Amino acid sequence: MVRFLRWRSVANLALQLAVLALLIAAFFVRMPQVSGLSMEPHIRSGEYVLINTFAYRLGPPHRGEIVAFRHEGDARAVFIKRVVGLPGERIRIVRGQAYLNGAKLDEPYVQHADDRSFGETTVPAASVYVLGDNRVESEDSRFFGPVSDDRLMGRAVAGIWPPRMLGGL
Repeated sequence: MVRFLRWRSVANLALQLAVLALLIAAFFVRMPQVSGLSMEPHIRSGEYVLINTFAYRLGPPHRGEIVAFRHEGDARAVFIKRVVGLPGERIRIVRGQAYLNGAKLDEPYVQHADDRSFGETTVPAASVYVLGDNRVESEDSRFFGPVSDDRLMGRAVAGIWPPRMLGGL
């Protein structure tokens, strides 16, 4: 009888944890599959990334974070890019190098820069300026402008598949 009660307690706990995990997954996370080369080599095409959809309800995005958002031109697709500019900041790209408020931006994560230049943009309130790590292959704020906060789905927190991606971004 004691063994049955112990097994029943374990089963009950497992069921409660499973329900909690499902609730968290349903309301606070998304797991889109990355399609494209814009975040190479950090995030590769075909990988699944865990998105914390609750993150920006608690506070604004920060520079350097990888965010997921829906683009106005394609509301079905999920874009994943890195935040480089915050509201009120000026961003300019000169021969592939990003400048923030006139100072060269240190971007150690960029391994595939390009040599194109883009005019200065001031990031509006409640928006962020995003760029892909692989600038040659990225469709980002250089082309479609800053992303408004209401388009942000959340912060990319971890790669979850394939197994070599398990862990933080």
